[in-house]
Amino acid sequence: MKASALEFRLRFLVHGVIYVLGFTAPWNYLLNKGGVAAGFWSGKAIWLPAALAIERAGWTSLTGAANLLLALGIFFALAGAALRTWGAAYIGSAVVKDGGMHDASALNADQTTAAGVVADGPYRYMRNPLYVGTMLHTLAVTLLMPLSGAVFVVVAIAIEQMRLIGGEEAFLEGNLGERYLEYKRLVPRIVPSLRARVMGSGVRPSWGMAVLGEVYFWGVAVAFASVGMRYNALLVIQGVVVAFGASLVARAFVPRVVAA
Repeated sequence: MKASALEFRLRFLVHGVIYVLGFTAPWNYLLNKGGVAAGFWSGKAIWLPAALAIERAGWTSLTGAANLLLALGIFFALAGAALRTWGAAYIGSAVVKDGGMHDASALNADQTTAAGVVADGPYRYMRNPLYVGTMLHTLAVTLLMPLSGAVFVVVAIAIEQMRLIGGEEAFLEGNLGERYLEYKRLVPRIVPSLRARVMGSGVRPSWGMAVLGEVYFWGVAVAFASVGMRYNALLVIQGVVVAFGASLVARAFVPRVVAA
């Protein structure tokens, strides 16, 4: 199960379409279940109904349940942003945003590793921190979606991440051969090791550009943390939209991969 080069190039568009479908849940409308009106526009994101279900189960008060879910949303949003930024700092935001697949030769000349494999930062603990970060982020934003949309998004994003991982790893195996296969044998795919599994390859992190490149994910975390206590999903969604707009502006400042 692996993505084609075209699917990889269009991955940001694919993710965007999946998220929009999750928020709007158009199938609800087609099934006469209220459609978009019963989704996030009327405040029926799963966040507060889930809190109400927890209260009715007698586990805690409604406020306590809502705060617990909000804390989970903030945690997943922050964890996703931090993990993606950590990975982008080592692999380079230019590579992260580029439409093509790359090995370490896409780094600046003074950063290129002898083995062609970036094995620094999170890449010493797992092979795909960017994709795991996206999945953590997804768990946060699904709190703002109607139930059917949230289920759809979790499943669709998980499948898309695994397809992208399969496509990228096949590319690296083809380009790097035994060097990547050895790295692959040592480092887990998505479940991080508790200790570094390989020696560092000597790549220096670029934190400022990484934060700029991942500004959308940080913006979503800020939206949850800043307005979440008002228990209004629509306000948080507006923050998500603002974060997306900021990411489009920031994209203009992220350098492009220079062809060899």
